[in-house]
Amino acid sequence: MFGGCGLGLPSFSRRDSPRHGSDDTQKDPVLLVSGIGGSILNAKHKKNGSLLRVWVRILFSNYEFKKCLWSTYNPKSGSTETLNPDIDIVVPEDDFGLYSIDILDPAWWVKCLHVTDVYHFHDMINMLINCGYTKGTTLFGYGYDFRQSNRLDKAMNGLKMKLQTAYNASGGKKVNIISHSMGGLLVRCFMHLHKDVFENYVNRWITIATPFQGAPGCINDSFLTGLQFVYGFKSFFFVSRWTMHQLLVECPSLYEMLPNPKFNWKEQPSIQVWRKYTEGDESVKLEVYKSMECINLFNGALRNNELTYSGKSIALPFNLSILKWAAGTRQMLDIAQLPDSVDFYNIYGIAYDTPHNVW
Repeated sequence: MFGGCGLGLPSFSRRDSPRHGSDDTQKDPVLLVSGIGGSILNAKHKKNGSLLRVWVRILFSNYEFKKCLWSTYNPKSGSTETLNPDIDIVVPEDDFGLYSIDILDPAWWVKCLHVTDVYHFHDMINMLINCGYTKGTTLFGYGYDFRQSNRLDKAMNGLKMKLQTAYNASGGKKVNIISHSMGGLLVRCFMHLHKDVFENYVNRWITIATPFQGAPGCINDSFLTGLQFVYGFKSFFFVSRWTMHQLLVECPSLYEMLPNPKFNWKEQPSIQVWRKYTEGDESVKLEVYKSMECINLFNGALRNNELTYSGKSIALPFNLSILKWAAGTRQMLDIAQLPDSVDFYNIYGIAYDTPHNVW
């Protein structure tokens, strides 16, 4: 788990919140929005409609991830498209959207192995139900294809429909949104692109560990070495860091969490690299790359990056087309304005310093 950009959510037990009664007429609807890696993804076969879970899964996770989720970016559409031409990547809508963000791998033996890293919104969903919320009336979830941009039309339209559904199902009550990590960026993009809809349907917006100005420590590391969600013996059952890396270099969502160059950072995000220049020479030199300088580092580090898919070599360098798209997303995030009628709560942790002392 990593703050501001991961699977992990705070664990809430039933004793954390008092029971307010079970009458739905007294409650505003709640919509839970997941972050990066926080939604189940299925591969849907185009010919026969069969479904295969590709994220999150434990058995054959690396194999199915490579076969179904590895993608390349289409600059015309602004989306990343799977390399497998026979499938579409879909998010299940079961249980009013809650299923896709609850337990990401419900296999019975996952619990036996204590692999609770895949229990995403599970504790919060149970807590809210214990407080009297009802699935489909006052409790809903929104999962989405987290490979994609936070401002892609498909994600925006899906969120719009979910807000309308929650509003209507609750008898015309405005919605309280609870978003986690990158989900907060998606909500903020929606707030900018559909401000009237946001104002009409949203009562409160509560966001947890959202990297509004970027997540430099996590994202810089992801571009250079990949991303790892679980450690220790659990990692043998999960997607490898390198396999995840080959996906992320083609994901607009990742580029949209690069550090905001216009933000007045208390301490400028940077990458420090010890480099050896001459073979056989044991001496090394420390190089420091600040926010914008990191682009040159990524370009150099990924210039020869490639993967093999169906017997073909596919080049995956640092993608400047995605970087351009992400710059447009950053502009939206910077100018988005919260409507006066909506209350906003930003929850973040201060128990641990981030790599750049940013909360």
